[in-house]
Amino acid sequence: MEQHGIAAGGLNLRKYFLGKNLKKDLPAAVVVFLVALPLCLGIALASGAPLFAGILTGILGGIVVGSLSGSQLSVAGPAAGLTVIVLNAITTLGNYEAFLLALVLAGVFQIALGLIKAGTIGNYFPSAVIEGMLAAIGIILILKQFPHAVGYDADFVGDEGFKQADQHNTFSGIFGALAKINYGAVVISAVSIGLMIWWPKFKKNGGVPAPLLVVVSGIVLSLAFGGSGFALRDKQLVHIPIVSSAGEFFGLFRHPDFSHIADKQIWITAFTIAIVASLETLLSLEAVDKIDPIKRVSPTNRELLAQGTANIVSGMLGGLPMTAVIVRSSANVNAGARTKTSAVTHGILLLISLLFIPKLINLIPLSCLASILLMTGYKLARISLFKHMWHKGLDQFIPFVITILAVVFTDLLIGVGIGMLVGVFYILRTNMRNPYFYQITNKGDRKVINVRLAEEVSFLNKAAIQVMLTSLPAESTVIIDGSNSRFIDQDVLETIHNYKHNAYTKAIIVQLVEIHDHYDVPKLKELKFNVSNA
Repeated sequence: MEQHGIAAGGLNLRKYFLGKNLKKDLPAAVVVFLVALPLCLGIALASGAPLFAGILTGILGGIVVGSLSGSQLSVAGPAAGLTVIVLNAITTLGNYEAFLLALVLAGVFQIALGLIKAGTIGNYFPSAVIEGMLAAIGIILILKQFPHAVGYDADFVGDEGFKQADQHNTFSGIFGALAKINYGAVVISAVSIGLMIWWPKFKKNGGVPAPLLVVVSGIVLSLAFGGSGFALRDKQLVHIPIVSSAGEFFGLFRHPDFSHIADKQIWITAFTIAIVASLETLLSLEAVDKIDPIKRVSPTNRELLAQGTANIVSGMLGGLPMTAVIVRSSANVNAGARTKTSAVTHGILLLISLLFIPKLINLIPLSCLASILLMTGYKLARISLFKHMWHKGLDQFIPFVITILAVVFTDLLIGVGIGMLVGVFYILRTNMRNPYFYQITNKGDRKVINVRLAEEVSFLNKAAIQVMLTSLPAESTVIIDGSNSRFIDQDVLETIHNYKHNAYTKAIIVQLVEIHDHYDVPKLKELKFNVSNA
């Protein structure tokens, strides 16, 4: 009865919060839809896949992952970090249907990772690295969207890598766009940014989200500029496939070719996609939790199960691999979303746009969508974040800055990997400094050195303890006190016993206090909660 009451109470709370947050989630869904639309198309184009595959993956990322995930703010879709893998896989495997089989198997691998609780690896990313990744994504958005805001960029929308497929890099792409500047796009971008800043301050805005107003004004200005020197070129507009009938729509779906199941390359591709997609998902999930205003913690293993299920469905229908994507997720947070309703609704909006209003969608200028992402980037890489990290100390600021530089000048996963190495170095250095403290007193002509070990002394502390012991003065009395220690690693115990064994060569007397021969790994005490009805 008590369990039933709790469950009912939870259901009522869920309904309450859903109703309360709907006025925030629906406008946020519109923003994410507008951000996701060109990204889905750009990533499909860069992956060598049909444009429909990109839209389909965005739809499934919203509806399937949004429904199954435990994260309230994360948004899934096709990921820029997988474009090279997908492009190479389609080329190597020979046809798209064989690649779809690899994607289905990748989804199975992800479900297996979720079942064995591999998602807990997401809890070990250093905070400074995640903050650096967020700031880097913000900077990349500003640098990569600027060409689309002022003119034209041959690189695909959504690229996050420094080296681009069009033989440019992030910086040369900006100069290339300035050489092809279109003043119509500049005007639309300027008006869009002005609306993004001004409209939320206008109290009587009727609840209309600023990005929706930006799109409407962009379409109006684009049509007004037609036939003039400010007219936009065809490549400066959104392009989604136009579906004329239900038969044509269902004809766009493609299915995996299971005859390739014995091909070793299929399994290698599947495993590669599963690992890379899972890592990017866990990174994005951790980053979204960082910027969640309510500071909720997303269940990582459940996320892997949701992503795996959605990738299986995507592979069966002809889509692309998906991950939790930080660009869409951060746009979702910045737009004020509170629950997963926003992510699910954005998937439904993608489906509606494809089926019912593709011609209207194709009137949207990329420059106004770029302006939305420019504002998102500015919020992620705000100056106050750099000040905050500086005040936290160099051990946080240095990994933060190196992560930013590494992500901007390589790509997301490589950059975070470099940041992780630097972050772990500082963690180890801090850890090595804190395994003990000691006090020196004099007893007659002899120094007495009392070394008190910390509560937990791990293998990482071995080097620091060894250096400390070998530096103690000769002809002294050394008392190594483990009375405060719940755990001492076996390697550290060996170091202590070896020191005691050889101390006589320096005329050192060593006394061990409560240093046991073996310690069990400390376990968390079981917490008990008394639940009662309010």
